[in-house]
Amino acid sequence: MVDDAVRAPLPGAVLFACNFNRVRSPMAEALLKRALGDRIYVDSCGLRREATETGERVDPFVQAVMAEISCDLVAHSSKTFDDLEDDSFDLVVSLTPEAQHRAVEMTRGRAAEIEYWPTFDPTLSDGSWATRMAAYREVRDALAARIAERFGR
Repeated sequence: MVDDAVRAPLPGAVLFACNFNRVRSPMAEALLKRALGDRIYVDSCGLRREATETGERVDPFVQAVMAEISCDLVAHSSKTFDDLEDDSFDLVVSLTPEAQHRAVEMTRGRAAEIEYWPTFDPTLSDGSWATRMAAYREVRDALAARIAERFGR
């Protein structure tokens, strides 16, 4: 672990991006907010909206695994890059290859950092409820570890 005295300063604004803003990026947003509170601005978005029977809310499995660690995502509403009120982020973290491409386009000509954290899509897991929950927990825990490593606070 890096000593606080030599650790890079926190970015002022971080954006997490994935494909639909229903699974991975809302998880990462909530985890970083949980870790750092209001010390930095954190947001998330996706490339496009996914048509769902329940509207544009976070995936129910995400709600369940995040509730296990006291992160309530029931009110999360998915948004796209185009829905962002401001696009002047210091750090954009892409969780999918497609989002990485869009992040590069968005930050072209700006002094923003871009990081790519390839993250498994747990919606691809099949099986029982318990098996699927385990896949979502694995993604949540991997994102939490990566956030702790990157931001260390």
